[in-house]
Amino acid sequence: MINCRPFLHYLTLAGALPALSLAIAIGTVLRFWHLDSKSLWMDEIITAIFSLGKNYRDLPLDVVFPLNQVQKIFTFQPGVSCAQIAENLANYSTHPPLFFCIMYRWLGWISPLGIEWVTTLRSLPALFGVAAIIAIYALNSVAFSPTSGIMAALLMALSPFAVYLSQEARHYTLPMLLIILSLFLLIQIQRDLFEKQHLRFSVWLLWAIVNSMALYVHYFFVIAFISELATLFALIYRGKATILKLPQIWLYLIISISSVLISFIPCLLMIFSHFPKSETNWLPSPHHIEPIYQTLMHWVLMIIILPVESQPLLIAVICGFLMVMFTIWVGFQIFPNLKLLWSNNTTHLSTFTLLSFTFFVLLQFFLIAYLLGKDITVVPRYSFVYYPSFCALLAASLGKFTKRRGDTETRGHGDRNLTPIVTPLNFNPLNLSLWTRECGAFNASLHLCVLVSSSMKIQKFIFLLVGIVSCIFVVSNLAFQKPFQPEQVAQNMNRDPAIPLMLVVGYESYQDVAAGLSFALALEQVRSHEIKSKLHPDSLAFVNKSPNFSDLSNKLTQLSIPDVSQLNLWFVGSGMRKQDYPSQLTLAGQITCNIELTQHYRIGQFPYQLYRCSNS
Repeated sequence: MINCRPFLHYLTLAGALPALSLAIAIGTVLRFWHLDSKSLWMDEIITAIFSLGKNYRDLPLDVVFPLNQVQKIFTFQPGVSCAQIAENLANYSTHPPLFFCIMYRWLGWISPLGIEWVTTLRSLPALFGVAAIIAIYALNSVAFSPTSGIMAALLMALSPFAVYLSQEARHYTLPMLLIILSLFLLIQIQRDLFEKQHLRFSVWLLWAIVNSMALYVHYFFVIAFISELATLFALIYRGKATILKLPQIWLYLIISISSVLISFIPCLLMIFSHFPKSETNWLPSPHHIEPIYQTLMHWVLMIIILPVESQPLLIAVICGFLMVMFTIWVGFQIFPNLKLLWSNNTTHLSTFTLLSFTFFVLLQFFLIAYLLGKDITVVPRYSFVYYPSFCALLAASLGKFTKRRGDTETRGHGDRNLTPIVTPLNFNPLNLSLWTRECGAFNASLHLCVLVSSSMKIQKFIFLLVGIVSCIFVVSNLAFQKPFQPEQVAQNMNRDPAIPLMLVVGYESYQDVAAGLSFALALEQVRSHEIKSKLHPDSLAFVNKSPNFSDLSNKLTQLSIPDVSQLNLWFVGSGMRKQDYPSQLTLAGQITCNIELTQHYRIGQFPYQLYRCSNS
């Protein structure tokens, strides 16, 4: 039987650049499509406040503020240094400063922001998401092969999870990009140890620099760094017979690890000060095996997501069933081929490295959940820590076929130097006719090549189609909906467009303020389409509701509000129960507000209640 491997290798190299360009183009379109169509939610408001050079003291608290002026809160404040941003974060938040400093420079470069400031705010994480497509290609090209790199780039470009993170004005895509770069350098170290038997100090130095930077972008990179160290020591232990003969190994280890740890000392002190803050207490304690099945659910969301949120039960059940069926089908494709990657000499170490990293990340997730009582597996977005290795392994596994019944030998890995009975899935279909012509000199080989290529085209089409459809649902706000659903809250509050409205947010923490601002922005967008007299403006007020509600009622009495005969007051009270709302409130000592019992809603920890007010 003729060996088609030389032709496949040639065509793969020839088609790599166009295929990578296509992946980048698709990924860019999906990440920037409808970038400003969703309202900012609480965490994105926090990003905006600190990235604009401000802190919570710059917000209009305990005063009445015109709702149509809420956009002016989000203006760029020039002349703020990174040290000042770091100080603001240390005092008012629980995040390291590097991402916010970069975001501040980005917003300053584009300033004045104008009415498209939401797009500007989200565009930098989207750009980091595009860069991750290129980086994951480089990772898999080194770990496995260029064709595996193309598949990884396509999966990253069309992953609903990656698109969702890229459209968040948050620090998730930047650390994900740095994790990919760190794994890329770790694979380089692994290859130097086992293949070249020669260590390059420049690679170890770059690995240390990337890790040091990433630790100042997101605290969760500590988990990634520990996992890489555990993987590195596992690699050294496996090859100790030959690796420990390299005289530089311990010197390079000590220098690189020490430099990362020393650079992280200032950030480590901030972690200890942030850990007991109320902002970290919202994570629930785990119940039984919840972290396990939540993790499995997150794996599903990385490859497919259909509308199951805020949908009628029948639609949610059908979509959930389809997601499970597709995931099972993917599983049948992945696990046999993952075993091939593990058993093949040319891919075993790369597979071991990425699997080990993923294992140690998940182990730490479960330890944090069960030992510290903070179940971080409840939040899908935190899976960004191990998504790069998940995507790389998935792409490498999808790039193979299992051995066919009737073949007398397993020829191993199709992406590298072996004969492809196990054939690359991620073959460029544009070159199918050329491959067929080359194989056509031999009828038996032609028949095999056509069968394999047809199967590749079908499976590749399915993955592309599912990825594109899933991403369309994400950008259309039918999947991965924003937490606390600001748009839905605004629609509920705007039930009487002709009546002046006042939004009152009772706050105990600055997170309550950020959530209130997200509701106010969404409400202002809805109300701005209504024609209202200048004598009947909408308004916004943040009122500190500590230590009890009676004090808050007194503060409401002291508020100065516009002179109106009729008013709808919506009160947002974080953590309050329906029975905690009094039946009557008084504004400015003259306007009486009576509770509307049928208009009570709750979204997460934020209940909101309607009061109808009049001065009669």
